[in-house]
Amino acid sequence: MTAVSVTAQPSPGTGDRLLDHEVAEGFVRGDEQCLTAAYRRWGGLVHALAARTLGDPREAEDVSQQVFLAAWRGRAGYRPERGAFPGWLVGITRRKIADALTERTRRLDLVTAAGAALPPPDEPAEGTEAVLDRLIVTGELARLPRPQREVLAMAFYGDLTQTQIAERTGMPLGTVKSHTRRGLHRMRHRFAAAAPATDPAGAGYA
Repeated sequence: MTAVSVTAQPSPGTGDRLLDHEVAEGFVRGDEQCLTAAYRRWGGLVHALAARTLGDPREAEDVSQQVFLAAWRGRAGYRPERGAFPGWLVGITRRKIADALTERTRRLDLVTAAGAALPPPDEPAEGTEAVLDRLIVTGELARLPRPQREVLAMAFYGDLTQTQIAERTGMPLGTVKSHTRRGLHRMRHRFAAAAPATDPAGAGYA
């Protein structure tokens, strides 16, 4: 399937002049203009539901993108006789929110487990710093969206190339590269935000 961005906000087009049921019908047919129109029309609803439950606008944005991508990929499963299109999107949103909450719990468990790996206080300083570095990286990885986290974890801890990751996961190589780039960008941004301006270690992530 051709990759489609649901984050772009183009000027109003043909899809924006359609009625709701016409947008839904075009969406199910695979009309990308109707995908854009659906995102413009109901993206705010999806985001509001996610933000209200998750309490994190950035995480809500990720969920919103996941909802529309999941809807696009599974559009053949929409049945208008079972309910209106916005209601169908809300159902997908609830499942994606549940997934996000489950993933949040897994992230906390991962950080807790990493914390248990810290050595006793009397361990040499260099060893302690090395473990702390791994703990920080592990914690930041745990905060990434699942695809980005899995790709970077396989690269960092599995020492796999992007080609090997693509072969192992079944993802297209371009998708692996995209997840790697976005994941590293997020981590660098967080490290840079957390590090003091005069901290040489922080500058190393820029």
